[in-house]
Amino acid sequence: MRDELKRYNHFLAQIRQFFSQQDVVEVQTPQLLNTPTTDVYIDSIAMQVNGDFEKKSKFLHTSPEIEMKKLLANGSGDIYQICQVFRDNEQGSHNFNEFTMLEYYRQDFDIHQLMDDITQLLKTLGIDSQVTKLSYAQAFFEYGDIDILNTDFAALKVIARTHGLSIDFEWIEDLQIFLFTHLIEPKLKDLSLCFIYDYPAVQSALAIVEGKVSHRFELYINGVEIANGYDELRHANEYQVVFEQEIEKRRTLKKYTPDLNKGYLEAVQSSLPQCAGVAIGMVRLFSEINLK
Repeated sequence: MRDELKRYNHFLAQIRQFFSQQDVVEVQTPQLLNTPTTDVYIDSIAMQVNGDFEKKSKFLHTSPEIEMKKLLANGSGDIYQICQVFRDNEQGSHNFNEFTMLEYYRQDFDIHQLMDDITQLLKTLGIDSQVTKLSYAQAFFEYGDIDILNTDFAALKVIARTHGLSIDFEWIEDLQIFLFTHLIEPKLKDLSLCFIYDYPAVQSALAIVEGKVSHRFELYINGVEIANGYDELRHANEYQVVFEQEIEKRRTLKKYTPDLNKGYLEAVQSSLPQCAGVAIGMVRLFSEINLK
């Protein structure tokens, strides 16, 4: 046990040294928030706290993203955070209700510069494998023979049927993700370190969209998803559109529908600086390092 704790402590120290050398500042942001996430497939854990003569609902953060972006909008410069995050209704061998996340933002970076930066971080941690970069479209062409950016919902359902997969989806993006999970992800196990980038526009989340693609990426190590990064949206009106769309989708799925996070929209009214950000699952990353 002690040896394992010391290895993890060294792992954290290496990460902090990497950022210190690049003048990326460590921050801590609130974990108990007034507003839950609007993300369609991530659920906040609600808490009851004592207020003025009545109990009030608070929500444990599902990531430090929103609070860190408030700092960016206020002139923080490059920042990172290592913290516990909390998510309800998590399922699967790699998903937990509580886990440790590293999230960081680099100003004047695009996703390709951020992918290169992450590669350097991984080298610091002892992962110096060959890097493969594939666009989402390339991955589907090479491993599924599917033109994912130009195949409509009905045609994707036909493809899913030919593979004996479910077609019970409300939106095309969910079927795209399902096909990626079943047809593409298993092939990524043969690639030690793989970045998938430029996802379909309908999977943009909080990333900048250009034409048919959103400028976001995911990192896989030996087929396990480790990180999720974006060229970040900058303007309050862009965030409002995404939040409203997510809230409406949650309503359609009969999930808890939060109010619009007006506090965040006000905080970023003057816009974020141009930046790219990434969230990295620390336990998954540490586990992959230990497997080396």
